Amino acid sequence: MDNKCFLFDMDGVLYDSMPNHAASWHKAMADYGLDMHPDEAYKYEGMRGVETIGIIARRGWNREVTADEAASMYAHKTECFAALPTAGVMPGVTEVLQHLKSQGTGIVVVTGSGQNTLLDKLEVDFPGLISRHRVISSRDCTNGKPHPEPYLRGLELAGCAADDAVVIENAPLGVRAGAAAGITTWAVNTGPLPDQMLYDEGAQRVFPDMWALLTFLTKNRISN
Repeated sequence: MDNKCFLFDMDGVLYDSMPNHAASWHKAMADYGLDMHPDEAYKYEGMRGVETIGIIARRGWNREVTADEAASMYAHKTECFAALPTAGVMPGVTEVLQHLKSQGTGIVVVTGSGQNTLLDKLEVDFPGLISRHRVISSRDCTNGKPHPEPYLRGLELAGCAADDAVVIENAPLGVRAGAAAGITTWAVNTGPLPDQMLYDEGAQRVFPDMWALLTFLTKNRISN
């Protein structure tokens, strides 16, 4: 493999944060009288928050949510998330990033999150490996995952062609976005969803954890 850049999702890939997101989505929507099972957070993971809110509100209220309502609800979800214990770095991912850097491979983060408290931690938690200036967040896109725009913007930021990149995802909608952008897409299944959901959305490989991905990378040449 002669790939020039890897595009990493953030939640559930760089951070073991999806349990917190699931719990905070469930509580925040319940506070607005809406039912969102925690597992649905994994189903909609990768979407911009306002888009997830739109789906849940249409189902529960049988109408479209207003922009002001969505902004208020997302702010509340962010508050619920911040009240939970800080999620740790995903086991094995630092070693994956270190390996890629040692090979001269570019690293870009492409996330549906717009929470500054999370985005600002990237350089702190991954010093010398991830730059805040090499992050595509929900603030940079008109369309969130599963639309290919986030990963297409990631390619632009990396200065890399689709054929020279690999997406690392954990969510079905993120996998769909990477595949739709024409990029080789691999999944690390760090949540409760079956592997087949990830394959069905276009994942070409599914790893059980970051250590398995690292083992694969060390056995296969990655270079510029």
